[in-house]
Amino acid sequence: MTRAAFFVLTALADQPRHGYGILREVEELSDGEVQLRVGTLYGVLDRLTADGLIVLDREEVQQGRLRRYYRLTEDGVAALDAEAERMAAGAGAAKRRIAEGRRATAPADTAPHPPTAPGLAGGFA
Repeated sequence: MTRAAFFVLTALADQPRHGYGILREVEELSDGEVQLRVGTLYGVLDRLTADGLIVLDREEVQQGRLRRYYRLTEDGVAALDAEAERMAAGAGAAKRRIAEGRRATAPADTAPHPPTAPGLAGGFA
């Protein structure tokens, strides 16, 4: 699943939205990292519709313009849930590897070691 498709499905997870609403929601959900262009959005919507993951919920005319609202299907919910699980598992694996790598490359124990030679008074310092 592409990043754009993932965020479009996520934007539709809680309620139906129209195109511009999806664009805004995707930008917000991704903290501004994903900024879809209108042409890209409608390409993603067409593909998700063809795959049966979303459907046209309704059409409304507002200020003389037609707004199409899309919503997730049950298959869309399942696909989004599976992708979220896959991503979480991958992130967990990456975090474990990072931690293992840090432990493997950590400098040797830097705590002071007891001296092996007697100090001035004849004892060990």
